[in-house]
Amino acid sequence: MGIDIAPIEPADQAAIDGAYQIRAAAEAADVPDFPPVCRRRFEAAIRHPMPGTEVVAALARLDGVPAGYLRLDLPQLDNTENASLDLAVHPAHRRRGVGRALHGHCVRLLRERGRKRVFAPAVSALPGGPERGGAGGAFAAATGARPALAEVRRRLDPTRLDRAALDDLLADARSRAAGYRVVRWYGHTPAEYEADVAYLDGRLMADVPLGDLEWEPENIDVERLRGTERALDVRGRRRYHQGAVHVASGRLVAWTLLDVGPSAPWHAFQQITIVDPDHRGRRLGLLVKIENLRHLLAHEPELRAVDTFNAAANAHMISINERLGFRPVDGWTDWQLTI
Repeated sequence: MGIDIAPIEPADQAAIDGAYQIRAAAEAADVPDFPPVCRRRFEAAIRHPMPGTEVVAALARLDGVPAGYLRLDLPQLDNTENASLDLAVHPAHRRRGVGRALHGHCVRLLRERGRKRVFAPAVSALPGGPERGGAGGAFAAATGARPALAEVRRRLDPTRLDRAALDDLLADARSRAAGYRVVRWYGHTPAEYEADVAYLDGRLMADVPLGDLEWEPENIDVERLRGTERALDVRGRRRYHQGAVHVASGRLVAWTLLDVGPSAPWHAFQQITIVDPDHRGRRLGLLVKIENLRHLLAHEPELRAVDTFNAAANAHMISINERLGFRPVDGWTDWQLTI
């Protein structure tokens, strides 16, 4: 038995195809209710990284057959001692040393680049929830990583949405948001809001619970915001935004985002929701989330599932999501390995 690991070059379509098949098979086995891995998004992650990110990818072959894959995202503008890892082994080739070989390769790459920490998520079952194998967490622990942040994925089924209850929640939120107006847009942020959105985006990692994750706030400016938007365009993500503008100042002080991929029109992710600290306590987060959900449902008729992830300690956002109808599906642990 021989394991060979080679870099994946952006122009090497055969290697990217092999890596895609591995990731798709692994996710179908480990999280079967996820939408199938989007090929366009997968390839773009290698060929068109997010701004300020270097991507290093590798393919492991077992006796000449593609069996495992890894991708490292290396931040260049902040968190320059950190890296994020996506590592997958095809279910047909597990327990044959491929994961261990890829992990060793990963550590060598990180040491060459002076990185001190690497992060990767792993799924696990919740009590009463669907079965999850737990192999990812067991593998992470065996490599010496430690669990740094506990998260929960929740799912909303729009076909079972209580519209009357949602209308009541929206009316209550509107009644508490005097002095603010709601705005919406699709895709790229209008120029009048770009600085405020960049500011809010940059606040996220400072505001959300991070547990023991050693991750510093990100430096988001308008240039980086626009670069991210272009990268999402390449991935084919359809983005629905809602914001709240403070009328007196003209500033956008709350923002939320829902997005849908090109290959699974039945599925959306609830992404960021954030409110400027000076404007909290006015139900602005609830207001923009409901307005955005209604907008999404009006334009995505095939939608059957919306997933969102929250730190288990983020009681405030969990409360909002559960009032909207999101229910727990499975647990996710962000593992941190010190190199």
